[in-house]
Amino acid sequence: MTRTGHLRRLRAGSGVAAVLLLAACTAGAKASEPTWRPKPSFSGENGAPGPLQPAPGGASPNQPAAPRTPGSSSATKQLDPSVVATNLSAPTGIAIMPDHTALVGERTTGRIVRVQPIAGQPVRTVRTITGLSTVGDGGLLDLALSPNYAEDNLIFAYVTTPTDNRVVDFTLTGPVTPVLIGIPRGTTDNTGRIAFAVNGDLLVGTGDAGRAADAANPKSLAGKVLRVSDIGAPAAGNPTRGSRVYTSGQRVVNGLCTGATGQIVEVETRPGVASDPINLLQPGASYGWPRRATGYRVPAKTMPAAAQSPGGCAILDSRLFVTSRDATQLLSAQIGIGQPALGVFSASLRKRYGRLLTVSAASDGSLWLTTTNRDGHGSPVPTDERVLRIVPSGASTNPA
Repeated sequence: MTRTGHLRRLRAGSGVAAVLLLAACTAGAKASEPTWRPKPSFSGENGAPGPLQPAPGGASPNQPAAPRTPGSSSATKQLDPSVVATNLSAPTGIAIMPDHTALVGERTTGRIVRVQPIAGQPVRTVRTITGLSTVGDGGLLDLALSPNYAEDNLIFAYVTTPTDNRVVDFTLTGPVTPVLIGIPRGTTDNTGRIAFAVNGDLLVGTGDAGRAADAANPKSLAGKVLRVSDIGAPAAGNPTRGSRVYTSGQRVVNGLCTGATGQIVEVETRPGVASDPINLLQPGASYGWPRRATGYRVPAKTMPAAAQSPGGCAILDSRLFVTSRDATQLLSAQIGIGQPALGVFSASLRKRYGRLLTVSAASDGSLWLTTTNRDGHGSPVPTDERVLRIVPSGASTNPA
């Protein structure tokens, strides 16, 4: 057992009480290695989406002919090959597994399902996390796979409880263990994300929990991007020794993603500004919420005027992908190192699947996305919410 794993097990046995308990856990049989080969399903260049197979009954992909079995893809002969799961409830977190399947977490139910990378396959519940609070967009907010998953089988989650927001970890069959507790929660702005940096540090993006002043308060964990070890301790080399704070001045962290060369990108919605910011994070910087403060950094880019309300971000093959919920599309731009770092955005999937939320990059060159059409702002179809898997044109693919 690794030293980190040993510390984690000691922590789990120390009597620390977790608010979250395992209620209904069904560990499905280990899936066999998929035999699919990735193929481009849309063009990510110049906003020109490529053809998709017709939906059942000849309907457009955004207007399926009939509802499907909850949590699974249709078994009919004609499938949209990009839709790999349907009829989910507020799917938000995505963690790509080593066998190229994905774990998808439902924010409002705490259910975690395993989704195959091809359409028409069963979608099985593998875990349910209880003790959640869904007030203020809280609940099961994100998932991330341990960088040492082959050794420790750990999955990390960012969740809202009745008392706080927190990071926990668990295996598909073991107990839920607190990693970082005490992140403020509120009646609004609990949205947050987690991601692992290339060096193994855990990044935690937190909302201001409805108290804007906390985003600028260095003693508060709210409205920040935190950088910690996988057992929740302040990461070595943080801007302030002994502090978990990496950046401040965030309202809510809608998307948090990392690149192979060390880039850390954060996207968020901001009321009262012309365009929502896309931040290329620098240690110790402040990003201007609720007002500009010492260490303020301007955004690396802002969302296009006609494409606001980012839902998530991912970096794949030196390109940044950001979902726009309001414009119902996926944006992409070349990303480099340093400032200015982002190229001109192009758009794909325009109005094809409605409002897009999470986007996650897989090692095989694909992107996984979730829809959010039943959030009170969209126009849902009978199969919402859906999980999509697409391969951008020009992406490097590594067949399973």
